[in-house]
Amino acid sequence: MARVVVTGKVPAVAVERLRAAHDVDAWDSESPIARGELLSRVQGADAVVSLLTERVDAELLDAAGPQLRVVSNVAVGYNNIDVPACAARGVRVTNTPGVLTDATADIAMALILMVTRRLGEGERVIRSRRPWQWGMFYMLGTGLQGRRLGIVGMGQIGAATARRARSFGMEIAYTKRTPLDGPTAAELGAVHVGLDELLATSDVVSLHCPYSPETHHLIDAARLSSMRRSAYLVNTARGPVVDEAALVDALRAGTIAGAGLDVFEREPEVHEGLLGLDNAVLIPHLGSATVETRTAMADLAATNCLAVLDGREPPNPVG
Repeated sequence: MARVVVTGKVPAVAVERLRAAHDVDAWDSESPIARGELLSRVQGADAVVSLLTERVDAELLDAAGPQLRVVSNVAVGYNNIDVPACAARGVRVTNTPGVLTDATADIAMALILMVTRRLGEGERVIRSRRPWQWGMFYMLGTGLQGRRLGIVGMGQIGAATARRARSFGMEIAYTKRTPLDGPTAAELGAVHVGLDELLATSDVVSLHCPYSPETHHLIDAARLSSMRRSAYLVNTARGPVVDEAALVDALRAGTIAGAGLDVFEREPEVHEGLLGLDNAVLIPHLGSATVETRTAMADLAATNCLAVLDGREPPNPVG
């Protein structure tokens, strides 16, 4: 029987599956575990089931000890994990792709609608009890029909977002290291272009690329200035893909028309400059936040963990 440490509160179905086969120490508070407590709990662990709020680095791996065999992340992204450090110690790393594709694409599409139609701004008018009156030119937004959606990172979530956008009459352009296969490109009506062309020609730019050193501040001041003044930026990927300070400057100056953000550079902190901008829609990392999706993510993380502990290949290895 192995010792499994679950670093955050997850749906009970996953914990029950793990407990049926192993000794499980599960953090049961919705508040993130303190670093000192985490380092103490992982001592002697054979497996760690981690959330994106926990940093899995050399310090944690050393605290766990040489018997650690797997770190199973309950997320698609794994920038919270030092994968090379894990590999050097023979520790497998897994993630949970696929099960959150539709939920995250829904949020991306919701942000596109919110920022282009000024829905957040409109709700604030109502809630603040400010006087308002219907008028031909009151709070006009931008329609999506015939507009170009530029997708940065056409993986599963990017493609699902494209399908939704197509139903709103949008044209699709995308950037990706390897172009889509012919049938998928034809289904989406998607045109493969370089990043510079995508930014310069898109009415909405939606970010779906993984976070890595190469994509850190991928969208910086120079790239924001290359976008159309009428364009919108949407980020449901990872916060540090965007230089948040540069985005604040661009939104204030009218360099771009608006932004919709589900993720932030220093979560849960949000750049102070964003908070007062009506052309910024801000939501607290809700991309996968449905009961069904979070349950499926936790269950898949348990499946990955159990596979490694049983000496089998996990369904979703990283690297």
